[in-house]
Amino acid sequence: MSHDPHTHSPGAPSTRSRPRRVLSLTSRRETTRVARILRAELVGGILLIAMAAIGFAAANSPLSPAYEALRDFKIGPEALHLNLSLGTWAADGLLAIFFFLTGLELKREFVAGELSRFRTAIVPVTAAFGGAVVPALLFVAFTAGSPEMHGWAIPTATDIAFAVTVLGLIAPGVPPALRMFLLTLAVVDDLIAISVIAVFYSSGIDFLMLGLAVIPFAAFAFLAHRFPAKFAASGWAPWLILLPIGIVVWALVHASGIHATIAGVALAFAIPVEGRGGTALAETFEHRFRPLSSGFAVPVFAFFAAGVAISGTSGFPFSPVALGIIVGLVVGKPLGIALTTWILTKWTRAELDPAIRWRELIGVAALAGIGFTVSLLVTELSFDHPETADLARLAVMAASLLAPVVAACFLVRPKRRATAVQP
Repeated sequence: MSHDPHTHSPGAPSTRSRPRRVLSLTSRRETTRVARILRAELVGGILLIAMAAIGFAAANSPLSPAYEALRDFKIGPEALHLNLSLGTWAADGLLAIFFFLTGLELKREFVAGELSRFRTAIVPVTAAFGGAVVPALLFVAFTAGSPEMHGWAIPTATDIAFAVTVLGLIAPGVPPALRMFLLTLAVVDDLIAISVIAVFYSSGIDFLMLGLAVIPFAAFAFLAHRFPAKFAASGWAPWLILLPIGIVVWALVHASGIHATIAGVALAFAIPVEGRGGTALAETFEHRFRPLSSGFAVPVFAFFAAGVAISGTSGFPFSPVALGIIVGLVVGKPLGIALTTWILTKWTRAELDPAIRWRELIGVAALAGIGFTVSLLVTELSFDHPETADLARLAVMAASLLAPVVAACFLVRPKRRATAVQP
């Protein structure tokens, strides 16, 4: 009988290309780093939820006048266009610290992390885009033809601290690869949100101020790249030089009309991931700034942003804006993420890690529907009418509470009852 050269014996290696496994752990170092970040986000998420609850309670209690007076109290030099309310300082100033950390994490991922390799980046990147497009389309479907359609970007964001906190509470035993997937997905999601804010929510740009901002930014980047070893060896010395320069960049970007949080991202991108002599300046900055971001900046923003008086939100939850946000976050997010991941595994050589089940992936995708921080920020930028803005904020908070319930349906497994042994 003739031998077919294309037929392989059972023990012969196949010439067909093997499936590319996705959502699997890569290196011990990367796993350790991600675990450290997740622990930090867990603590920050608990504080964020607590401060948001306090702000919401204050706005709906006899303390409401005092709360509103505190939120609207203005401070800062008028000559520099910085005579802002405390609520605005929290959104434009404190959140710049949060976005600085986000920028550091983005650069770290694209240079030396999960997003630096195509085979590990393709799924979270594609899933993040699917998780942004589907909610935006759902919001547009509910608000089509109305001025409120301008808020289409509200349900596209994911609050990583809130999501990680809920994941740790409802499913502590989820595979580590899925935790990494959620973190990487949220990082890409933040990049999309940053791009949307920069392109669609900046108006009346003052190019003179923006041009002036380039000068201190160039100095910041030069110093960060030229002297990282000296900075790292001197402890807190970097802040004595780089922090004042960064504040000047932030102030000029704020005066230019571009949302000031973008300055935080730009400054983070100027920090080298690996400096001269192997000094990881980005990691050093992350250690210094993460406690400030998760322990103060984001919780204070949540305290002011969550202060929505229910009495001023008539029409909730059946108004087009509220429905667009809630359906977008609770349904659109998991649908977009799971669908794009399924398409990748169906029509390409990619396959899920054997430790991951689709039920768990859908549950983690549902957690991405916790928009909160960035969604509340986009709400501030989308609507000038106070009642519409309050309605949208309440919808974001409601969706951020509903999303964990949906996630729990997929992630929480009922304990099996022990069968009694008959004598």
